[in-house]
Amino acid sequence: MGTTMNIVIVGCGRVGARLAGTLDQAGHRVSVVDIQSAALRRLSPEFSGTAVVGTGVDEDVLKLAGIEEADAFFAVTNGDNTNLMAAQLAQKRFQTPQVAARVYDPVRAETYRRMGIYTVCPTTTIASLLLDSLSTS
Repeated sequence: MGTTMNIVIVGCGRVGARLAGTLDQAGHRVSVVDIQSAALRRLSPEFSGTAVVGTGVDEDVLKLAGIEEADAFFAVTNGDNTNLMAAQLAQKRFQTPQVAARVYDPVRAETYRRMGIYTVCPTTTIASLLLDSLSTS
């Protein structure tokens, strides 16, 4: 990540806020969207990016967050449906070069991965890590 990127993050829970803070500190232009204004309070007081209250599956909200100039898009709400819809919008409608979504359901994660959306599935990742710990302890 040598050059400055424009990044849109949908979801400002623990993961979204951490991602936003890390990318902001690294010098990237970051916009965070969350349907709950209270969630945006998770952002550090030093956060220099943009915070937008709204749903990440609304084209106008995404435009307000800068999706049309985005180099990367992350959908990390607690809802698989929201994340997958938002990721598809970013990928298909706005042609965002890099799109990733958190998807809890392993079957859906694999389906969307095959459709070209980079998915991270905490369910399978955590299960694998825990299983790995059995053989190493």
